Amino acid sequence: MIVSVERCHHCGACVGSCPQNAIYMNDFALEFSEACNNCGRCIKVCPVGAIKKEE
Repeated sequence: MIVSVERCHHCGACVGSCPQNAIYMNDFALEFSEACNNCGRCIKVCPVGAIKKEE
């Protein structure tokens, strides 16, 4: 997953939506662990469209 640092407001919606508990929030950016299976739930719940799949 790719996160736009400029758009992300650190609201935590994506963290709570992840069924794999693969998203972690630090002071500066979101991090995705290897447990991420690219299901896309985080993309759907992001209120500012800051997350997209890698191409």
